[in-house]
Amino acid sequence: MDLLLIRHALPVRIEGGDGPADPELSDEGWRQAGALAAWLADEEIDVMAASPLRRARETAEPLATLLDLEVATVDGLAEFDRNAPWYIPIEELKAADDPRWHAMLKGEWELDPDEFQRSVVEAVDGIIADHPGGTVAAVCHGGTINAYLSAMLGLDRLMFFFPDYTSVSRVRASRSGARGLVSINETSHLRFANRAS
Repeated sequence: MDLLLIRHALPVRIEGGDGPADPELSDEGWRQAGALAAWLADEEIDVMAASPLRRARETAEPLATLLDLEVATVDGLAEFDRNAPWYIPIEELKAADDPRWHAMLKGEWELDPDEFQRSVVEAVDGIIADHPGGTVAAVCHGGTINAYLSAMLGLDRLMFFFPDYTSVSRVRASRSGARGLVSINETSHLRFANRAS
């Protein structure tokens, strides 16, 4: 089966909230999600899945509408910071040399990194097992994608690359249990989103 792991589009920035931040997409994020949908509309996608977080569900909407598919919510696809009271794009944290960026690099997360990775692998492998021979597009998060691919590749580092917003990383999985990384961080469609902005 073929699995498309898609990072969500750009959400709005939230800081200083009372409860878990669950931001909606920004205007730019909606343009990115639309460009993604147009780019993938001709692919033979059988199933759409998404993290329960709003930014992932909203990113999945335009493609699911084009393909006339329901979006299945998979809790294990959620990001490690799902309960944080703020959402600041990781690129901003890095550029500002924010202490939260350094804490993340050191593995100082609200969740145990190993537990997070186990949960992600279980969720993704469950999607693969449930759809043999099919093609599934799963909209999730940068940390989620890193967690699965680093486990699949046997890497020591959980976070080893920075997926772009609405980037696609493709995994091919056989019934025998073999996994292959077909591509990582595809972003061709973003040229069209950037032209519209």
